[in-house]
Amino acid sequence: MSEDNYIDEVLEEIVKDQEINVTDDGLQTISVLAEAQLELEEEIEEKQNELKVLKEKHRRISEEQLPEALTEAGVSEFKLKDGTKVNTTTFYSARITPDTREEAFNWLRSNNFADLIKNTVSVSFERDEDETARILLNELSGQGLNTAQKEWVEPMTLKAFVREQVEKGVDLPYDTFNIYIGQRSKIIKR
Repeated sequence: MSEDNYIDEVLEEIVKDQEINVTDDGLQTISVLAEAQLELEEEIEEKQNELKVLKEKHRRISEEQLPEALTEAGVSEFKLKDGTKVNTTTFYSARITPDTREEAFNWLRSNNFADLIKNTVSVSFERDEDETARILLNELSGQGLNTAQKEWVEPMTLKAFVREQVEKGVDLPYDTFNIYIGQRSKIIKR
């Protein structure tokens, strides 16, 4: 359906549903289109809320109920009648919050993982150039320049680091890195 046909269809539908007292065709069109936009925005918001609910239901089944059911049944993989396979995989989640940022960075630095921390002072520095960034920041501040510094660990890098360390048996500060390790079901259709 072309865009013009869609607009005509929307106009007809809205005109049928309500009385429009505007007599000028141009103003009537504006009024009807504005109403159509508002209705679509409401419908989009409703659909987004429905999608959030569906995603939460999916998460509960895939991360809680189905992995638990497989565990309780004592199986790591299950095959359905149609050949579809159901199994679970371990997933890792970690993030550094503003509340734990300093503690997390201190832990990384004191445990020889400072190379995970990126540092930016008006220019990008590589992972292992923390000291150079600090020196430049101090020099610039000492010259009266307004400086900004940003340090961070890339989320995917942190997640991979946590997975690697946990699988090696390293004791990590779970609260500092907000670590969550769970099972997620995976369904492979044949």
